[in-house]
Amino acid sequence: MASGPCFAAGTARVADPPAPTPTVAPPIPASAVTPPAPTIPPVPPAPATPTSPAKSGPAFGAYLDYGPRGVARIAELSHWLGGAELRVGHTYLPGDRWTNIEGRHGFLDVWADWRTRQADRMLVLNVPMMERNEENVSDSEVRQLLRRGVAGEFDRHFRALAERLVELKVPDTVVVLGWEMNGTTYTHRCGPDPEAWKTYWKRIVTTMRAVPGQKFRFDFAPSRGRDAVPWTECYPGDDTVDIIGMDSYDQPSGLSFEQQVTEPYGLQAQVDFAKAHGKAISYPEWGLFRNGDNSEYMRAMLAWMDAHKPLYNTLTDYCPHGVWQCADNPRSSQVYRSVLSGRTENPTPEPTKPGGTTTPTTPPTPTTPAVPTAPVTPVPPANCSPLQLGDWVEYWLGGKLCLRLDWWSRSR
Repeated sequence: MASGPCFAAGTARVADPPAPTPTVAPPIPASAVTPPAPTIPPVPPAPATPTSPAKSGPAFGAYLDYGPRGVARIAELSHWLGGAELRVGHTYLPGDRWTNIEGRHGFLDVWADWRTRQADRMLVLNVPMMERNEENVSDSEVRQLLRRGVAGEFDRHFRALAERLVELKVPDTVVVLGWEMNGTTYTHRCGPDPEAWKTYWKRIVTTMRAVPGQKFRFDFAPSRGRDAVPWTECYPGDDTVDIIGMDSYDQPSGLSFEQQVTEPYGLQAQVDFAKAHGKAISYPEWGLFRNGDNSEYMRAMLAWMDAHKPLYNTLTDYCPHGVWQCADNPRSSQVYRSVLSGRTENPTPEPTKPGGTTTPTTPPTPTTPAVPTAPVTPVPPANCSPLQLGDWVEYWLGGKLCLRLDWWSRSR
């Protein structure tokens, strides 16, 4: 008889998700008249701070892939870290078109399934404020788009997203809205019109909070430092912000960690600003970058987070930033693994200097350093042709399905 289908364990790793094919919207005429800013309805109250989860410990995780593979890799990374609890799942909505920003069916389902399996887990979702978010849109067009947002033209997209998240039973999602707004990369940047940007942020939050059943927390997450505009000029106000985040990579070249702490609009400024506004802090994106395999940065950043206790942090784990899926940073990988392996309880607070600043301590180095191996692309069995069933099916199967090519000869 012919043999049945066989499985190839696992799936190939993707270092960085491919950019989705954008849908280009028609350009805005230069003569377009800016609509008057409408009165924004009162902002619904922010959800109450949740009680402590059943399992104590710092909420941390890593960005491992935006789709089902990212969810599957959470368990793999936990295993590599000696069973450490990764309580944060982090993904991004594609910003190419509004239908994706609305959280189309099939994209968020697997993340919602992971989140709802344990009560103390946290889903962190980066949400673009504009479509065509990485298409190098000019400042003048960004200005027009922000003003259209203020006028309510895009409200329906964010209402649809909020309804989708509630429908999937993840109404407590942490929404990292319009991240790195102080830079120049994204169409949702603040610099071309800070006042319109702040008003638009408020309108989005108001729209999403108006959906019944929601418990969203909104994370204001600039990139570290001044960048194109001081991030404090983009802050929309305490009534629509729940968390003061920061994306903090090891850059620029030659900048020490101490300088990253003390620079204008740097790490210390974030902590001080959050304290003054009564907000928690977070690090949605962090990792290595311009200074290569910098184990001192890795050690110091982990100590900084142990001392200042962000609500959550998620390492960006692909090259050049990462330590598990990227084999280019073995020394930093060793530090990350030695500090976090087996961690399930709150870390011991770091000693404090006079004046309130912290002194990061050096975590112990394992007697036998464990250098991570590079992820290996699984090889299907001989004479077995993989079937392309899509990420969603492969997630539930736990690998690729392949069909034996020699079934005819075996049955004769």
